[in-house]
Amino acid sequence: MSWIDQHPDMAGAFDAVATARTVEAQPFREAMSRLGAAVHVITTDGPSGKTGFTATAVCSVSDAPPTLLVCLNRGASSGPVLRGNCVFCVNTLRAGDEIVADTFAGRTQVAREARFDTGQWSKLSTGSPALMSAVVALDCRVTEVKAVASHDIYFGVVEAIHFGPPGAALVYHDRAYKQV
Repeated sequence: MSWIDQHPDMAGAFDAVATARTVEAQPFREAMSRLGAAVHVITTDGPSGKTGFTATAVCSVSDAPPTLLVCLNRGASSGPVLRGNCVFCVNTLRAGDEIVADTFAGRTQVAREARFDTGQWSKLSTGSPALMSAVVALDCRVTEVKAVASHDIYFGVVEAIHFGPPGAALVYHDRAYKQV
């Protein structure tokens, strides 16, 4: 039974979304650039390989059980690896880790295999790489994947946490790195 079948009172909301007018992509991207967000490197390792990518689309979902979500464009090269491994680690970067963010965002032209040469990495519960200098690293096992528009949303229960040294976090705001 689908969610809409279980919640018939919400059927009108889905009809409204289907007929809603939306803004153009460019002004939407500009608006999103003005939302400050923590910078994370999402990593995975397992039978499908090892990869990582920079993301700001990370959010806590629940603390019972502790659950996070991570959004990834379906066209990203890391997608099949993450989907195949079914584990990920959210590494929240600290101020000063811009080179780590840029490396995993593909801005430095460092090959995927060599990206993990930047920073000191270890493994927690799932085997996904955890950045030891991160403000925090949350090691997760995928429980669900939802396709929404151009992205997949990965939900993961937190199996382990590594707390890095205290300090300011790296954020991305107005197309620039900042610290809080």
